Amino acid sequence: MSTTPQTLQLLAPDGTRVTSAAVEEYLPYVDALSEQQLREMYRTMAVVRRFDIEAGNLQRQGQLALWIPSLGQEAAQVGSGFAAKEQDHIFPAYREHAVGYLRGLDLMRIIEMLRGLSHGGWDPAATRNFHLYTLVIGSQTLHATGYAMGQRFDGVVGTGNPDVDAATMVYFGDGATSQGDVSEALVFAQSYQAPLVFFLQNNHWAISVPVSVQSRTPLVDRARGFGVPSVQIDGNDVLISYATTMASLEAARAGEGPRFIEALTYRMGAHTTSDDPTKYRTDAELQHWEARDPVARFETYLRGLGESDDFFTSVAEEGEQLAADVRARTLALGSPPAESMFAHVYSEPHALMDAQRQWLADYEASFEGGAA
Repeated sequence: MSTTPQTLQLLAPDGTRVTSAAVEEYLPYVDALSEQQLREMYRTMAVVRRFDIEAGNLQRQGQLALWIPSLGQEAAQVGSGFAAKEQDHIFPAYREHAVGYLRGLDLMRIIEMLRGLSHGGWDPAATRNFHLYTLVIGSQTLHATGYAMGQRFDGVVGTGNPDVDAATMVYFGDGATSQGDVSEALVFAQSYQAPLVFFLQNNHWAISVPVSVQSRTPLVDRARGFGVPSVQIDGNDVLISYATTMASLEAARAGEGPRFIEALTYRMGAHTTSDDPTKYRTDAELQHWEARDPVARFETYLRGLGESDDFFTSVAEEGEQLAADVRARTLALGSPPAESMFAHVYSEPHALMDAQRQWLADYEASFEGGAA
């Protein structure tokens, strides 16, 4: 029989620090954070939120086919993403904009992808191992498990060398846990002791299906059923997100096998811009979670530490500058050359792509001269 799991938390909704015996092991990670690192966490959360809002506006104005908002999930993403090392590999779902930003992704690559101008958006080798967005629900957990198994086979796990040891982290949502792919990933990750951290952003809604219908037991218990050490955290608390991910990644890199984090958060916006959340959730529910806003919570905490108004003003200005830059660059986008559809389909040159590229060139050339 399932019991109600303890939700780990370091920041209360009002922005004050809390503690308990359950979080004592994670305190050294947070205590080691510098003032500059704390500022960078907040800056990333606030700036990416401003980008996210602007991208949604661009979609409503006909500039994008679709937008996938991350509003409300910034703490889960920034805390966990901040914990990853350069050599770690990250497999996102499709709304991990803040994690991509932390890995050096030009957010315009997401804009271009959702405008239909690219296959996958970016080269993971150029974004510090931040892999492509995956719209097939849950399939990225298998990709991540395979990659993490390869890391173990390659001997970059458990060497004791912090510059060599690496892990993989995969993001997915509560809806994905109902897919068989996630269960298969947990089986293989645990069987092969893969250096993998499963990071579940439980935002309470799989489009219009509430998590209470998806599972009669806490989702964190599913991973425990596979023997994977698991914790449930307040996903709107950036500090606990960071600390638990640091501990989980360290264990994975040390060769201790996979870990599972369920971050309880909330999708404050729509599933995508093709969705109308007012059809299936109440204003009272939204207000409940707005009072637990992760950005406002962390701002209150930093102000309590003595952070100045000037800092928050500068962050707001940076967000506006990014939004204006993204808008200008989006409006300036043209159509890609037709032959770009053949690029990056395979990692190496491929005869089939060469043949198809030539066929298109010959076909277009047949219209030169304008036969009526």
